[in-house]
Amino acid sequence: MQQEQFKQEVLPLRKKLLRYAQRMLSDVEEAEDVIQEVYLKLWNIRGELQSYDSIIALSSRITKNLCINQLRARGRSQESLDDLVVTDEEPEPDVRLEQKDSLEHVMRLIDGLPKLQQAILRMRHVDGFEIEEIAELTGSNAEAIRVNLSRARKKVRDDFFKIQQKQSF
Repeated sequence: MQQEQFKQEVLPLRKKLLRYAQRMLSDVEEAEDVIQEVYLKLWNIRGELQSYDSIIALSSRITKNLCINQLRARGRSQESLDDLVVTDEEPEPDVRLEQKDSLEHVMRLIDGLPKLQQAILRMRHVDGFEIEEIAELTGSNAEAIRVNLSRARKKVRDDFFKIQQKQSF
């Protein structure tokens, strides 16, 4: 499948797949990340897409499986995430130390990202820019920003959970 055919047949499915992922995950950002992964998977197998009876069925199946994986990962990592929740109460000293360590790990992971992904991640989550604003500032298109943001989030999240798993053993 050529790029133009991919754009015509696969890209229009985005809204439908995004709604599906949002219903399963109940989180807009996670759903966006999943849809980015779906499109990456579809792009990587674009040469084989003609052999499938229905591209929508395939993309829906990939979306469903990635959402299920995301929900499973969320369940496994919930204990780790509970330690990062900020409340009005002053946490115990040991909890504060763990939170500080976790934040330091995340900041080091962000510093290890490619410069463009670092900048996009910081503009989006620290400075609060919208995707379109980031695209305008960087001279890129919104879709490229979404892809880079998704990859950066995924890399930081995966590496952070690897660190957490190593520490728990």
